[in-house]
Amino acid sequence: MTLHSQNEVLPNFAHNKLGELILDEKTLQRRIVEMGEEITQDYMGRQVLLVGILKGASYFMSDISRHIKLPVQLDYMAVASYGSATKSSGVVRIVKDLDLDLNDKHVLIIEDVVDSGLTLSYLQKYLYAKHPLSVETCALLLKSENQKTNLDIKYIGFEIGKDFVVGYGLDHNEIYRNLTSIYKLNEL
Repeated sequence: MTLHSQNEVLPNFAHNKLGELILDEKTLQRRIVEMGEEITQDYMGRQVLLVGILKGASYFMSDISRHIKLPVQLDYMAVASYGSATKSSGVVRIVKDLDLDLNDKHVLIIEDVVDSGLTLSYLQKYLYAKHPLSVETCALLLKSENQKTNLDIKYIGFEIGKDFVVGYGLDHNEIYRNLTSIYKLNEL
């Protein structure tokens, strides 16, 4: 094991593959608390349905839901656009659809990282077609340099560069999700 950030001891499988520390655990958690407070304020008096995009947003969804001081419902979708690559293919497939009905609900999409924006644009249109009262998006990370579409994202945790990142739910080939901080992935 190797110490990589102030708080995180990296397992041997990770330390040679990880580059620069992008966001440490403390910084992530502080911003998530702030975002939870913003969402609570904006949705005061209403119930909100959080739609987490699997698998990457699972850690973020779990943490932010505990900082929203309102009644919330949770549901999940799984979409595929990356496969084992480090760039989106641009083709979106729904792998797991929602279990709950969106009719007359305030929906908040919880996304880990918005890269090109194509997947999120597709999801927003798809969810609007299910007749919710509203659809907004909360993204932990936004790669603003990579945007290929003009998106309305109401809550953004951090804007980062275009590098491929892992940790805190983000993976490469299903590895690195369990790291508590976010790192640049070294070239493979």
